[in-house]
Amino acid sequence: MTPKRKQKLFVILGLVSLAAIAIGLTLYALRSNINLFFSPIQIAAGEAPIDRQIRAGGMVKEGSVTRNRDSLDVEFVVTDFVEDLAVRYSGILPDLFREGQGVVVVGRLTEEGVLRADEVLARHDENYMPTEVAEALEAAGYSPADYGVKLD
Repeated sequence: MTPKRKQKLFVILGLVSLAAIAIGLTLYALRSNINLFFSPIQIAAGEAPIDRQIRAGGMVKEGSVTRNRDSLDVEFVVTDFVEDLAVRYSGILPDLFREGQGVVVVGRLTEEGVLRADEVLARHDENYMPTEVAEALEAAGYSPADYGVKLD
C-alpha cells in the first residue's frame, strides 16, 4: 500500500468514526425526549418503564372521574376494556374531556402502577380517535367503530 492510499484510508476511517460518534451522541441526547405509547394492557403486563415519561391511552372509564373540590387534582381510570390504568392529574382538563371518550395522557408511571399525568389530550370531535388509542383497542380485540356504536 502506497503512502497516498494509506493516508486516504486513515482519512476515510476518521470521517466514518466521527460520523458514528456524532450519530451516537445525537441518539443518546434524544433518548430522554422519546415518549413511547403504551396501552393499559401493556402497562399491566409490565412492559412500560417505571418513572420515565410515557404516553398511555384508551377510553375514560364511565363513573371513574373524581375531582378534589379544594384543588385542581383529578383522578380517573383509562381502560382498553381488558385492563384499567389509574391516572392522577393536577391541572385544568381539556374542554372535551369526559367519561366514555378517548384520551391520551403523558406522564410518569409510579411503582404502584398509577400514571402521574403531566398532560391530558382529549379527542377533538365525535369521529376522531387518537391513532394509538384505536390501535390499542384493536389489539385488545375491539373495533373503534364498534365502540362508537356501544357509546350511543
